[in-house]
Amino acid sequence: MRVFVAGGTGHSGSYIIPELIAAGHEVTGLARSDTAAAAVSALGAKVRRGDLQDLDGLKEAAADSDGVIHVAHRQDLLPSGGIDAVAAAELPIMLAYGEALTETGKPLVVAGSIGSPGNLGRPATEEDPALPGGDEYKGTLRVRNVVETAAVGLAERGVRSSVVRIANIAHSTTDRAGFLVQLIGLAKEKGFVGYPGEGTNLWNAVHVRDVASLFRLALEKGPAGKYWHAVGDGAIPLREIAEAIGSRLGLPAVSIPADVLMVPGYFGFLANIVTQNYPASNLITRRTLGWEPAQPSLLAGLDNGHYFSAS
Repeated sequence: MRVFVAGGTGHSGSYIIPELIAAGHEVTGLARSDTAAAAVSALGAKVRRGDLQDLDGLKEAAADSDGVIHVAHRQDLLPSGGIDAVAAAELPIMLAYGEALTETGKPLVVAGSIGSPGNLGRPATEEDPALPGGDEYKGTLRVRNVVETAAVGLAERGVRSSVVRIANIAHSTTDRAGFLVQLIGLAKEKGFVGYPGEGTNLWNAVHVRDVASLFRLALEKGPAGKYWHAVGDGAIPLREIAEAIGSRLGLPAVSIPADVLMVPGYFGFLANIVTQNYPASNLITRRTLGWEPAQPSLLAGLDNGHYFSAS
């Protein structure tokens, strides 16, 4: 299969391209700079120069391919518009892919986010709508909902579209900017590892190599109009994550009282995030696609020490 990948030099994309090539697919990666082009070539893919603002170019690339994987973002919008602008820019991209792929039956696999089923007291499943919940879902998350819904909705136009919802913590030996990196940086700065309240709120996680294999399976045989859950660990108490970080750094894990979380302090802008509860299931994904996470768990990944090798 000739596969066009947008976002192939990012954290997930840099694993997805080699996964596809190893399975015998011919991959072309989007690159908007010489540096990105070199990175795409180094991964073994062909290079298509362009960027996410060139919607006609994206339509042409999609039409020339047998399938599309989209894991890219308009990071250039962050300084002026923030993460909301980054998320909003994805909607016209989805519509552009839709124009190119309508009635072709070709696969389009898009990266999404796992939300929370609110206060239902159960893990999020693949059958839940995009980022369901109440008033806590504002701004970026509501825009993310629209983008994911638009991508899945292309199934009604003859596109074999689906969304891979990536776990809230995606870890690997090459993670340099994710949630774990931020927690570790805070711990080094403050001299202890904080967690909210009792730290019993649950987080989901996945190794990025397992993310890559799920994208490949969704591309190859995923039914249209579906959500898939790239989740390895479905429910890890945040306190256990904090304690694992503390063990590696030789620092104590300390509870941050709930009544001070929302004022300037230990967590800063992460205060609204660390208190959330994100248990998630991958049962439908495993049963339908035959996907089985095979890489180390989050806590095992922390034990490997690569997150702590840099100063």
